[in-house]
Parts: sequence; C-alpha cells; structure tokens
Amino acid sequence: MSDAIILTSYSVAAVAYLLLLAMLAVSWRGRLEGGLLLFAVGGMVMWSGVNAWQLAYRSIPMPLIWSLEILHLLLWLMFLIRLVPPQIRRQIAWRYVLLGCYGIAVVSFLYGWASPMLQGWRPGFLLPELPLIGQLVLSLAGMVTLEQLYRNTRPDMRWYIKFLCFGLGGLFAYEFYMYADALLFKQLDARLWAARGFVSAMLVPLLAVTAARNPDWSLNAFISRDFVFHTTVVLGAGLYLLLMATAGYYVRLYGGKWGEVLQVTLLAGGALILLVVLFSGQARARLWVFLNKHFFNYRYDYRKEWLRITHELSQPDSPVPLGERVIKALADLVESPSGVLWTRNDSGRYLLKAQWGNPFSDLSWMSDGDPLVAFLQRTGWIVDLQELKEIPEKYIDLALPAWLESSEDAWLVIPLFHGEVLWAVVLLNRPRASFDCNWEVFDVLKTAGCQAASFLVVEETANRLIEARQFEGFNRLSAFVVHDLKNIVAQLSLVVRNADKHVNNPEFVRDAMNTVDHAVAKMGRLLAQLKNIGSEQNNKLIVLRKLLQEVISARAGQLPRPRFVCRVDDQVALMAQPDRLASAFEHIIQNAQEAAGKQGWVKVTLSSTASQAIVEVEDNGPGMDDEFVRERLFKPFETTKGLSGMGIGAYESREYVRALGGDLTVESRLGEGTYFRFLLPLVTREERTCQSTGVSV
Repeated sequence: MSDAIILTSYSVAAVAYLLLLAMLAVSWRGRLEGGLLLFAVGGMVMWSGVNAWQLAYRSIPMPLIWSLEILHLLLWLMFLIRLVPPQIRRQIAWRYVLLGCYGIAVVSFLYGWASPMLQGWRPGFLLPELPLIGQLVLSLAGMVTLEQLYRNTRPDMRWYIKFLCFGLGGLFAYEFYMYADALLFKQLDARLWAARGFVSAMLVPLLAVTAARNPDWSLNAFISRDFVFHTTVVLGAGLYLLLMATAGYYVRLYGGKWGEVLQVTLLAGGALILLVVLFSGQARARLWVFLNKHFFNYRYDYRKEWLRITHELSQPDSPVPLGERVIKALADLVESPSGVLWTRNDSGRYLLKAQWGNPFSDLSWMSDGDPLVAFLQRTGWIVDLQELKEIPEKYIDLALPAWLESSEDAWLVIPLFHGEVLWAVVLLNRPRASFDCNWEVFDVLKTAGCQAASFLVVEETANRLIEARQFEGFNRLSAFVVHDLKNIVAQLSLVVRNADKHVNNPEFVRDAMNTVDHAVAKMGRLLAQLKNIGSEQNNKLIVLRKLLQEVISARAGQLPRPRFVCRVDDQVALMAQPDRLASAFEHIIQNAQEAAGKQGWVKVTLSSTASQAIVEVEDNGPGMDDEFVRERLFKPFETTKGLSGMGIGAYESREYVRALGGDLTVESRLGEGTYFRFLLPLVTREERTCQSTGVSV
C-alpha cells in the first residue's frame, strides 16, 4: 500500500476533525459533557495529525504514536461513560469493568514506552500482543458502553443520540475488527490501516449532527468584551500604522528631495492623529456600541456591569457624593456624558440633589403634581425624549414641562423606585455616539435604578438616624440637668423654709451657708459638665479615696449621715471626669439616705483588687423586689418617689460607670435593705506615671 494513500487518508481525517473542533469551541457554551466532547475530538485531531506527520517525515517516537492509539479511544470512552445514566454508572459490576479497562489502557501505555519494539512505521510488521489486547478491550468496552447508553435511554429521547451511536459504534467496531485481525495473523492489515483515516473522517458529519441536536452538552466558552474591545483597538492601531508606514515609504521613494522630510512629517502626523482618536471619548463610545451590537448576543456583560455598579455605589469613604455616583453609574450604561438627580423629601417635592458632568439643567425642584413626575409614578416607564418627539402617541397623556421641552441635550428620564415609591428621578444627556435604546437597555436601567434607589434610601435613613441620635443625646442631657437642678432646688428650699424659724441660730446660719456653698459648687460643676458633655479630654487622674470623702462630706447635711470605711491607700486611682463620677456616687448615696430614713444607716466602703476599685453603698431601708430591680430600677423616668422623683439618677450613674469600662450592680431584698456595688477600672502604673503631674480630686 502506497505511503501517499495512507498520508492522504489521515490528513483528511485531521482536517475534518479540526473543523469539528473549531465549530464546537467557538459556537458552544455550557456543561461538562461539552468539555469531554471537545477533548475527544481534540484527541482525534492529534491522533490523525501525528499519523499523517509520521508518514511524511518519520520523526516521531514510536511510544508517542502508540500512546495516541490508546488515548483517542480512551477519550471517547470517557465521554460515553459521562452520558450513561448515573444509576448504571453506580453499579458495582459496571465499575469493575471500567476499572479493568482503564487498567489495561495504562498497562498498554507503559508497555509501549518501556518496550519500543516497532522499528519502522509500515504496515505488515509484527506487534506485541499485550498492546493489541489492550486495544481490543478498549474497543469492546466502547461498544458495550454504547449499547448501555442506547438501551437505557427512553425511546422518545433516542433521536438525540442515534447518530452518535452510529458514528462511535462504527469507530469502535472498525478498531475491534482491525486489531482482532492483527492479533490473529500477528500483523496489521495494510488495507485496513490505510482506510482507517477515511473511515474516521466519515464519522464527522454524524458527530456534528449529534452535537447540533444536543446543545445542552455545550462548552461554556466566554470571550470578554474588554478583551474584544482592546484587541480591536490594538489591531486597528496596528493596521493604521502599517498603512501610514506604507504611505511613508512611497512618499520617500517618489518624493524626490522632499521625500525624507515628507515621510517624517507624515509619520508624525499619523501618530498624532492616532493618539487623538485613541483618547477620544466619542470614538471609543462608537466602537463600543458597534462591537456590542454586531459581535455579542447581549449588549451588556451583566456580571461585569453589576459588579461595577455595586462598587460605584458602595464606597462610604469616597470623596464623591452618593448622588453624583448614582448619576455616573447609570450614565456609564448608555455612554451619557452628564446628568441630574432629584430626590424626594417629606413634603413630596423632588429637590435637586446632585449634578454630574456638565448638565444643561439646574432646576432646583419638581413637585409631585408635575406632569412628568405624575407620569413616572403612574407608569414606571423610562422616558426617551427623542422617541417622545418622534412617536408622541406612545407616551399617552405625557406633557413635558417647558424647561425640558425646549432642551436639545436632554435624552432619558429614569425613575428610581424604592418599592412602590418614586424615590428619585435621573435625567441623562445625549451620549457622545448614537445609542439605540431597546428593551434590554431599559431593563438594565430599571434594575440599576432600583439598586441606586436602595442606596439613596439607606443614606437618607442613616442621616435621619444621626439626627435622631443627636436629639436623643440632647434630651438625655436635659433630663440629667433637670434631675440635678431638682436636687439643688430641694436643698435650697429646705433652707428657705427653716430660715424664719432659725434665723437667729448661729448653727443654722452656718449650715445654711454651707448648703448654699455646696449648691453653688454643684451648679458650677453642672455647667462645666454641660460644656464638655461626651468629651474624654477632661478625664483626669482621680484618687478615689479623696473623691469619696468629699462626696460623703457634701451628703453629711442629710440624715442619716453616711459612714465611710476605707480599706485602701492613696495609690488607688482611675481616669474619669471628677464632677461626673462624683455625681454618680452622690446619686446612689442620696437614694440610700432617702430609702433608709432618718433612723436608718448608710455605709460606704472602698476596697480594691489588682485591676478594679470597688465602691459599695449599703443601706438598711425597705429594699426592692426582684421585678423592680430587673425591670424598672435602671429604666429612665421610672421612680418610686412620685412627683418628687425623675427616675434618672440610677440610670445616669450606671451609664457613666459603664462608659468608663466598669459596671454598677445592685442586690436588694424586701425588708432587709439594698446593696449597690461600683466596679471601676484602675489605671496601670505606666498611666499613673504619665499623669502624675495632673492628679485631681
């Protein structure tokens, strides 16, 4: 048999399978089956191409050729096994059969590399028996797998795989017959070997028809739009430079004395024009629209656009306000250079919130009764102003306001809905390049508009929350101030009531002056506290024993006088605002005095651990039940004192102690008294050293 015939046979097979491979790789998208099919077809391309190359040049090692003999059948077998129903693949016997086939293929492969017994590549030479047996087993396994696939496919679905079974069945049967003949006669039949390339090529139409009938086998081939865009730009720039170089060559050749000068001038001018075009927004926009329109099924790469919009809107630290970022995110979808955003306020007006680019309009507000706003609320449509002028009957009952109708640059009016509420309106200007708006563009803009509206709502809600917290802080501060003023007024009122009776008593006068002095000092501290509320810059190093002694001395004018037990020295100190901490202690001690009554007792104890100072305030008053302690004691404006109480003292004390990093706990039993415990963090030795010059009490 002539080598030319064999070369032609395998060359035809290589070309046929290469065309099939190109069709599958370019046109298909989808699942694993498509990937296995591509691998199998690629194996056929390699197998037939290597055989053709060997017949022409005889330069490929025999073990490699023998490996491809095994590989091209093994890849088809793997593809078929994937198509077999899962319940068949899970059978133990079937698994053992497949495992045996793979084992024989591996052994044949290793044997082919370890014992290269083939000395030339011509039909008629003797072959080792083991590789022949391996090829027979693989061919037989392929026919068995095809039989299982066809038999276990529903009759109404066999139409989809009929030609696949015909094609691969013919391939495996031909291989089985050829290698069985070689095993029987100890040599390959030259005619069978020569015809194998033509036979394999005849199977390509059957495989192509099967592939067309089963698009769900597709390979998920993806070509990035950015890749296409930049590749087109680079290719276009290269062709342009090539043309300019060619023109420069002919100018130099036929330009005479001016040839070289004209060539340099032409090349410099061409390079300058290229730079202008590459950096032209209009040119880039036109190219982008052209590629999306003519080279892709969908205009947008939705994954990329969604990530871009999300990234554009979710930048809390961006120096660009959210309103401008919303306009830009929508404008980039349609290549618009500028736009305006109006957002809804509580009165129903739509106020100008942001401008981006160089928009034509600076309208400060629109009312909800505006015809344009009413139309957007009623329909939810995106209004194409150019289409409105050309086909006004499409937008029934829409009358444009005068400021918008007279504009030549206005293009799209986009409603931004949050739920059922029209939260904002965006007006975009005409794009740099002609942009055809179809249903896909409108759907993308509506979806992006809903997402943008959500971000605008979140920002508005956050701003209102900040404002509410500011008012809450002011209201809490007012309550604390009123509570302290109430105590001062009560002390001064007591002095006034007893003044007429004891005005001539020197002891009373001295106590009265002390009370007035204490009230003045307390009001001074209160004013300082109001001035610096919430600031930690006024924290000072406080020796706790001295602070408690001052507080107890101030409360000694009311019975029962507190008894102070100190179990620490002056080394126990902490960082706090002296006035606020003293106020917290005084609230609790005063409550204990009022609960114990004039005949009772109040004890204040100071102790410490390695990291905490412990201040205990104990009284023998009537106590409180567990429900009151749990539900009402530290709840603002809950009090047991009737009209004379505010219910804020215990709450204020605990909140400030917790702000310092400590805690205030309470234990109380009815008829036995109450026990408050302050747990306060102590300063470290290093902090005390740093603050040693600022000790304050």
